[in-house]
Amino acid sequence: MTVKKAAIRRRWTESEVLALGVQTDLVTASEILGFSRSKAYQLARAGEFPVPVIRTGGQYTVPTAPLRAALGIGGGSSLVPA
Repeated sequence: MTVKKAAIRRRWTESEVLALGVQTDLVTASEILGFSRSKAYQLARAGEFPVPVIRTGGQYTVPTAPLRAALGIGGGSSLVPA
């Protein structure tokens, strides 16, 4: 009898998301949003990923500003002078 182990999903903190910089990869964005790598690629290919995705060749990049906005964190843009 084979016993399947439940996948343990990482929980990202707000400070970790804010520390990502201006972009991240598709897999990291999908972890933050709480779904699998395969689902992320499926959504990206269909143009249905919940935040904008940039495809360059065979690689996907996710800008972090829309990701933070979707999560409701990071209040403002660092590009606007105080």
